[in-house]
Amino acid sequence: MVEYRTPPETRIGHIHLKVADIDRSISFYRDVLGFNLNFNLGSFAFLSAGGYHHQIGLNTWQSKGAPPAPQRTAGLYHFAINYPSRRDLARAFQRLMNKQYPIDGAADHTSHLAIYMSDPDGNGIELAWDRDPSFWEGWRHDLTAADAQALNKPLDLGALLLEAEEEQS
Repeated sequence: MVEYRTPPETRIGHIHLKVADIDRSISFYRDVLGFNLNFNLGSFAFLSAGGYHHQIGLNTWQSKGAPPAPQRTAGLYHFAINYPSRRDLARAFQRLMNKQYPIDGAADHTSHLAIYMSDPDGNGIELAWDRDPSFWEGWRHDLTAADAQALNKPLDLGALLLEAEEEQS
């Protein structure tokens, strides 16, 4: 019998987050990250990019007024928002800087560029741009932790901002 494998075309669809304040979260995902608000029904809301039904669902069903989850517990570490181009990632980063929204870190992971941040409820977010697989497809599947760490490099955020600014010239 052949072992089942998930088809390579499979994608993860949307994320649904428990939040403490629906209006604060809508403001963050709409006004800071630039998603469109599809609807807000008071205790839940859906936001998207490009007309999709929703990439981000927000609700206060079990979390209205609650504090963020403690760091040292099981649960969501972060989710990624993948941008179609490096320039799109640069523009998203520029928007964060213009809004003076803090980031938690950034890295060039060889396979992709990543900027890390948290939403107002402490949910981790990775803003990312994936390089074409031909850039990194030679990786071995038996990497050690040291090998994997060597693939991570600092991300030049200044160069990324310049790329965003070049587009506006």
